[in-house]
Amino acid sequence: MVIKVLGSGCANCKKLEANVKEAIGQLGIEAAIEKVQDIKDILDYGVMRTPALVIDEQVKVMGKVPSVEEIKTILS
Repeated sequence: MVIKVLGSGCANCKKLEANVKEAIGQLGIEAAIEKVQDIKDILDYGVMRTPALVIDEQVKVMGKVPSVEEIKTILS
């Protein structure tokens, strides 16, 4: 599983990344986490508001920071 956090590196982007790490830790799953900060790459996903969460090349959340519990639900 490849999880991507799309965003400029702002506080919300960092919070999303931390929540993703916490969620996969709690679920005990293996996943590669990548940060995508290049605006062109972000736009290629059709994302207009960051941060965004992409799992296996599918945009799951954009424009907000989901909680650890929300991320766990998405991953399950």
